[in-house]
Amino acid sequence: MFSSWMVIGAIAFVVALGANIIRPADVKWFKRLRRPQWLTFESLIPVIWTVIFICGAWSAYIVWEANPGNSNTWFLMGFYLLLEVVTIAYTPVTFWSQNLKAGTITGGLGAILALILAVLVWSVSRWATALLLPYLLWSPIGTYTTWVMDKINSQVENG
Repeated sequence: MFSSWMVIGAIAFVVALGANIIRPADVKWFKRLRRPQWLTFESLIPVIWTVIFICGAWSAYIVWEANPGNSNTWFLMGFYLLLEVVTIAYTPVTFWSQNLKAGTITGGLGAILALILAVLVWSVSRWATALLLPYLLWSPIGTYTTWVMDKINSQVENG
């Protein structure tokens, strides 16, 4: 039998692989986009998201262990899964549509879902909620960055 942390980690890893479902032409499109001058940390973004996903999986593990198999716990596990799917969907949605507005909306939805999850998890575990803080702090930054990139690149197209 597998430990709960192994199952949660494996599911998080498998879902995260979905971010790689992109076409070379879409990568080329994204690399050609103009970026704001202050975006000096772009190379760190994969590391940042890796840490965020580890914290999220750890948070889910704490919630599961607090009351394993309970219907509320299953609901919260579904919510964690939904949050990760929406978060991972950012890349394929943005790249496939070649539309930064779609990415901004997807990122914003993730931020809202993370906030709702944090509120729901608060009554189960303060530590599990604290582990969602990296997501809650970073997601708006990523969403804002995408929004700014959309504005910059729209000006170039329309300019």
